[in-house]
Amino acid sequence: MNENEIIDVAREAIMIVIQISLPVMMVGLLVGVSIALLQALTQVQEITLVFVPKIIAIFLAIFLFLPGFAAVMISFMDKIADRIIGIS
Repeated sequence: MNENEIIDVAREAIMIVIQISLPVMMVGLLVGVSIALLQALTQVQEITLVFVPKIIAIFLAIFLFLPGFAAVMISFMDKIADRIIGIS
C-alpha cells in the first residue's frame, strides 16, 4: 500500500464513523431539545430529567439501526480484506 491508498482507507473509515454515529446522535439531540423545551415551558428545571429519556431513546435507536450499521461495517471490512489480499 502506498500513501494515497492509506489516506483513502482512512478517509473512508472516518466517513463510515460519521455515517454510523449520525442517526444515533440526531436521536439524542432531538430528544434532548424536546425535553429542554418541555422543561422551559413548564419551568421544571430538574437536570436529571433529561438523562433517562435520552438514554432510552439512544438505546432504541441503536437497536433499530444496528442491522444497517452491521451492513456498512461488513461492506467496509470486505473492501479492506480485498485490499489486503490484493484484488483491487
